[in-house]
Amino acid sequence: MLRLLDGERFRLKRPLGELFRNTAEAVNRIGAISPVHLIVVGDIVSAEFLRSGLRPDKIVVDFRAMRSGVSKDVREVIESYPIPTLKVRNPAGTITPELRDAMKAEPPVKIIVDGEEDLATIPAVLEAPVGSVVAYGQPNEGVVLVKVSEQKKREFRKLLSLFKEIHSNRTST
Repeated sequence: MLRLLDGERFRLKRPLGELFRNTAEAVNRIGAISPVHLIVVGDIVSAEFLRSGLRPDKIVVDFRAMRSGVSKDVREVIESYPIPTLKVRNPAGTITPELRDAMKAEPPVKIIVDGEEDLATIPAVLEAPVGSVVAYGQPNEGVVLVKVSEQKKREFRKLLSLFKEIHSNRTST
């Protein structure tokens, strides 16, 4: 399991791709790009994209936004998206092997995280095929689109230096 080092979260607060102030602009841009895969991280942006008619290949949600539970409406939009579901554990501030493996799953797939999906953008970019787009919500700012290229993958691999490998004492059942 990778744990974000103390004091490094601020490095991930800036947009890691192109920031759009509203969902409609981001949706239009995705339409212009026609990505190989569309991967969406976050409950609010997933629900907004689904409402706009987009059909992401993968969504990653934890049914929380800004540390609070999402509205019943957001939850219903996500739950009603008829694609296979994977459930994974991913504690706050970590990237677990379980989450990384889920990001390797063949699309379409809905990944429901028990814990926190805030850092799922990193494995999403690293596992996505070149030509894909990873979208995520930037709190209080808008939607970020990351166009996956070999250069972006290199940038995201460097972000792993902000983490420390830790070994969980939990055993599988």
